[in-house]
Amino acid sequence: MFVRRTAAFSIVCGVLMFVSVWGQSTETIDEEMLTPIEELGKLLFYDSNLSVPKGMSCSTCHGPAVGFTGDDESVNMGGAVYPGAVPTRFGNRKPPAAAYAGESPILAYDDIEGHWVGGMFWDGRATGWTLEDPLAEQAQGPFLNPLEHNLPNAYLLCIKIKHSEYSLLFKQVWQLDAINCIWNRDQVYEQIGRSLAAYERSEEVSPFNSRYDAYLNGEPALSAQELSGLELFEGKANCAACHPNTLGPAGELPSFTDFTYDNLGLPRNEENPFYSMPCRWNPEGNDWVDQGLGGFLASAGFDSETYEPEIGKHKVPTLRNVDLRPTSDFVKAYGHNGFFKSLEELVHFYNTRDVDGAGWLEEPWPAPEVPETMNTSEMGDLGLSEDEEAAVVAFLKALSDNVI
Repeated sequence: MFVRRTAAFSIVCGVLMFVSVWGQSTETIDEEMLTPIEELGKLLFYDSNLSVPKGMSCSTCHGPAVGFTGDDESVNMGGAVYPGAVPTRFGNRKPPAAAYAGESPILAYDDIEGHWVGGMFWDGRATGWTLEDPLAEQAQGPFLNPLEHNLPNAYLLCIKIKHSEYSLLFKQVWQLDAINCIWNRDQVYEQIGRSLAAYERSEEVSPFNSRYDAYLNGEPALSAQELSGLELFEGKANCAACHPNTLGPAGELPSFTDFTYDNLGLPRNEENPFYSMPCRWNPEGNDWVDQGLGGFLASAGFDSETYEPEIGKHKVPTLRNVDLRPTSDFVKAYGHNGFFKSLEELVHFYNTRDVDGAGWLEEPWPAPEVPETMNTSEMGDLGLSEDEEAAVVAFLKALSDNVI
């Protein structure tokens, strides 16, 4: 038997057992319904009033139809970086998936394994060092980012919550007599992050109901090709080295990430709009190099011996919903910079990156953006045949949730 992953705050859950929302008691809530804090997080997630100017919500860059990542095909086909509330401003990376992220631990260096683990965002800057929950810290980040929601401060965000249609629910969930944006804005800001994290951990966002999960439950849910792909995934293709599919110690279902950081040798995405951003946002212009975790560690004050080995490394993403899309021909972007446009291309890159003359669509693979820290021991020349690559892709497609 296996169990779903859960990561709730006991104090909050204790509160929720006694609150009532819209007349629905949480003591009799159906397991398919959201708890009050999850419902609050959902309302926050889809609220397009929480930006300046209005019009941008969390769902703008994290659409459910594609596994809570970028759902604008036209953006995915190019630079893969989404515009913010101010449409001429762009960040520097594609949106990571907001689903299946709740198990990421607080960012820390593992002395035994010799690598960094945990945190959120591609570069780990939502460390969890403040709230002891990286997912909640990540949920806070976009609101005050001038390249995303563009709110000037937590006070204005608090005011918008205070005057929202769900302000009563906010007060009920967090047991507030009033939303005081003068004295308690930082508290409200924290509660916003925790509410969003609760929704992102909910079964609506992270349901663990793919065909692979049915297979784990003993159902004949995978085809012969997919089973072959699973064997390759765990063996010759070496995918499970960073995307483990083993059950947790109490039978928890796998998130298909080890929450570490790696440099896959991805080339620059020359269409990334961040290269053309004004000096205020990108002083290096076209010479900008995405330093990933190493860049964050440097900005956080770590010494060069600590951050230099991490330059160019990015968070290992979950593979759940890696192929989820509204139609079979819908284009998704892959990699932290969205360089790849299909699973087939991505798997072929993993397999042949270091093979002389190899590439995609008769074009050789471009040079890596950061060659110094590139992973050359676990990928690059795997020796997979075309049929084996196809089997791995078939298995990855079996990780899509059954979206109703």
